[in-house]
Amino acid sequence: MSSNFGTIYRVSTFGESHCKAVGVVIDGCPPGLDLVEADIQPQLDRRRPGQSSLSTDRQEQDRVTILSGTENGKTLGTPIALQVANRDQRPGDYGEMAAIPRPSHADYTYQMKYGIRASSGGGRSSARETIGTVAAGAVADKILRLKYGIEIVAWVGSVGNINSREPDHLTISREWVDETRVRCPDKNAAIEMEKLIVELKDAGDSIGGTVSCVIRNVPAGLGEPTYEKLEAKLAQAMLAIPATKGFEIGSGFSGSRLRGSVHNDPFIKKGNILGTATNNSGGIQGGISNGEPIFFRIAFKPPATISLPQDTVNFQGEPATLEAKGRHDPCVVPRAVAIIESMSALVILDMAMRQEARIATKF
Repeated sequence: MSSNFGTIYRVSTFGESHCKAVGVVIDGCPPGLDLVEADIQPQLDRRRPGQSSLSTDRQEQDRVTILSGTENGKTLGTPIALQVANRDQRPGDYGEMAAIPRPSHADYTYQMKYGIRASSGGGRSSARETIGTVAAGAVADKILRLKYGIEIVAWVGSVGNINSREPDHLTISREWVDETRVRCPDKNAAIEMEKLIVELKDAGDSIGGTVSCVIRNVPAGLGEPTYEKLEAKLAQAMLAIPATKGFEIGSGFSGSRLRGSVHNDPFIKKGNILGTATNNSGGIQGGISNGEPIFFRIAFKPPATISLPQDTVNFQGEPATLEAKGRHDPCVVPRAVAIIESMSALVILDMAMRQEARIATKF
């Protein structure tokens, strides 16, 4: 089903933008893991709306509740249900939009697919749906850190035409990223990004951007051949995030302009194992991790819902002018950082568990 993700560590998200609650059910989490709400809340706080003037004015605390799957602070191995209440609901803000499909939004496509849709806030197409992903990803992230020493860090690489300097992939940390409200580790670029976002918010407009992500200490051998390649699963996960429009790994599109003699990553000895002198492959070769840091970028479009008047048509094809009310992000990338880290954790943990299942039996 479309709301399920993963093979062994499997998640099922639920909820719409303005229903009573959103959340996730996790199946396949190992028993005996220390887990309380405080382990999950920090990532939800980084994702939540209303955290600064750069985001939507919707005020949600996004406090997570563990409904099942733990006892005395430890996981039982049974399904874990996590829930976050929608408290600042204003479905009335979307009354005018019930008859007019918002340009570049999912109103029209959902209506054509189901013959009905949640007209308030976009329903399942809203970024509010990502709460379940972030909550499940926070659990996966803890397992990856404790069991494998894997670290996942994402940051804002650009907003509009403002680009940041590339940080050191081996030392960049979440604490460093969070030193600026826009979550860009280049503080000079961050100042310009914040200024642009505030200007566009005041004008009722929006802007896109990119988010970069590095996954460190991934062992060689994760991923499957052909249709389950590690970069293919990461791409699927990233492009499932609302407003994403592009995914590139390693050298990405710029690598298409290089010769093989320049682009190839020569193998070298690193301690007792092989590594590569360069990392144009982005840590993955043949769909399988090679032990180098996994690096990729995701492009986000400008949020589709804006306050400026837009000439369009209603569902009957009659001319209409839409001035969207409600509360909307002028740029999604600062809040997307936690979502990308969480989606990455879901993919990497599931692949690690699949690899363990393969090598567990000795003949």
